Amino acid sequence: MAEFDLIEHIRARTRHARGDVLLGIGDDAALLQPAPGMQLVACTDTLNVGVHFPEHTAPAALGWKALAVNLSDLAAMGAEPAWALLALSLPAPDTAFVAELAAGFAQLAARHEVALIGGDTTRGPLSLTVTALGQIPPGAALLRSGARVGDAVLVTGTLGDAAAGLALAQGKLSGVVAADEAFLRRRLDQPEPRVAAGLALRGLATACIDISDGLLADLGHVCTASGVGAEIELGALPLSAALSATMTRAQAQALALSGGDEYELCFCVAPAQVEAALARVQAAGCMARVIGRIVATSGVRVIDAQQGRGFEPTRRGYEHFA
Repeated sequence: MAEFDLIEHIRARTRHARGDVLLGIGDDAALLQPAPGMQLVACTDTLNVGVHFPEHTAPAALGWKALAVNLSDLAAMGAEPAWALLALSLPAPDTAFVAELAAGFAQLAARHEVALIGGDTTRGPLSLTVTALGQIPPGAALLRSGARVGDAVLVTGTLGDAAAGLALAQGKLSGVVAADEAFLRRRLDQPEPRVAAGLALRGLATACIDISDGLLADLGHVCTASGVGAEIELGALPLSAALSATMTRAQAQALALSGGDEYELCFCVAPAQVEAALARVQAAGCMARVIGRIVATSGVRVIDAQQGRGFEPTRRGYEHFA
């Protein structure tokens, strides 16, 4: 497949019409018309084979995840997704691979009314880079820097599933029930960006971040940006039934604290707004749970109330250059 045939292959399978796309794929750049009075929100993420996904990950899952991790960043800002660009590096042209990858990308893009407006293709090790753009009213963006002492810390969904899915993909877990294995692998390969929850938290959350490197690491970014600290209750971590059935509670809690690749939202709200936040997130189609609070002392500490003492995890999250 020639390069321009490959581009046309992707365009045909990801076509989604938006009135604010004046010129899409085909020229040197796209022309967009943002809604009047709205601010643009932009983010980008790269997925490399062997680093961000196992070598034999299904192409459709790669297309989905490459977009999902970016939509998750927009969700953490409370932004409404609109457009995306895709840069794809392939070791060799492969019609079937590209068709499946584009189908996975298009499936998630259609769900959130995202238009693919351009990108690039090149020869090299398998890699996908997506840039996502969204819109938000002025002053409505959720930031990492607004957490205040006394705020409650909450997370959406369940934690630790994606890390368990990776362990399954790497052959480090065995004897797992088929339904549980399918759930955990899906949480790794096709994370669900919490876009609706992010929109629902506008004007309510004091700070927000998506969990990509692990709860402790990412909540640590919020604390650093806000000049505060946090205490997390070990027993409050939300664990899925599949994860709890796959390993011991201690193992599951360790993954929930530092496993990463979750793409759930971790956010802070004033104590008086907790019930409103829980109701809004539930109305947006997912669950949320209070797992701790913001404190004045810097750093993120884990408390095991059942044992009546602090808990020190063996690792606190993923670092690319550690």
